[in-house]
Amino acid sequence: MRLIVLRKGLGAGLSGWFVPGLLLLALGGCTVAKPRTDDPWEGFNRKMYAFNDAADKAVIRPVASGYRKVTSPNVRRVVSNFYDNIKMPITIANNVLQGDPRRAAKSTGRFLVNTTLGFAGLFDPASELNLPLDETDFGVTLAKWGLPEGPYMVLPFVGSTTVRDVWRLPVDQYFDPLQWYVNEHDFRYNAEYLPNIFYLVTLRARGIEAESLLEGVYDPYVFYRDAYRQRRLYEIYDGTPPADVIEQMQGATDDVDVDKLLEEQHQYEKQQKQQPPKEQPQPQHG
Repeated sequence: MRLIVLRKGLGAGLSGWFVPGLLLLALGGCTVAKPRTDDPWEGFNRKMYAFNDAADKAVIRPVASGYRKVTSPNVRRVVSNFYDNIKMPITIANNVLQGDPRRAAKSTGRFLVNTTLGFAGLFDPASELNLPLDETDFGVTLAKWGLPEGPYMVLPFVGSTTVRDVWRLPVDQYFDPLQWYVNEHDFRYNAEYLPNIFYLVTLRARGIEAESLLEGVYDPYVFYRDAYRQRRLYEIYDGTPPADVIEQMQGATDDVDVDKLLEEQHQYEKQQKQQPPKEQPQPQHG
């Protein structure tokens, strides 16, 4: 097994959203112990994971795929810049709550530069001025206050979270301009939610490129659970968690049954070979 690190910068604003492949995944190169497996609500969590995965395949991914087909990479980058910028008050507020005035000042500077020189955040001149995107949320704030994470859980239409991290959903809304927009408007057919919906579509569209990383994964549920825990750990410790914390997250280092892991992988590969091959689309001639 390899340490899985989710690239920071895409996740903090939506890190709990359930859509598979939403965040770009990068596989680390060092072999580590078998990840911790404590998951007291696994039965419920697996059902919610299956529900979310089905909803993604039926609705969300097709919409995100359509968005990618009708937009260019440059257009998608500009839209992503806008949403990254408009979400910055969440980071600024949590920087203050975490007692980190230096980061709060840098985040505020980034927001002001991109809102003005970046034409409402469509462009990102702040990064060229050494003010890179550095998101955080209330779940990280609670962790820095010393609150334990509690059990891992998967919620419908939310996805991976923990008893601690779930509190970011209601709290961060107080600092979210998109939520302010919803609260201040009442359009026909609830059209005030369209900016939020489009935000989720753009985030899902980012993750389509990373879906190939899931090919050959023995148990996608476990993959997402471990990836979520590891990404949150790196966010809480600003990318450099202590070695003892990593070991605690990974579990005991002496009880890894390598033969069992290999057998599980062989069984998975055997099942994959027994499945009928997917039909290839026929070329269209114009």
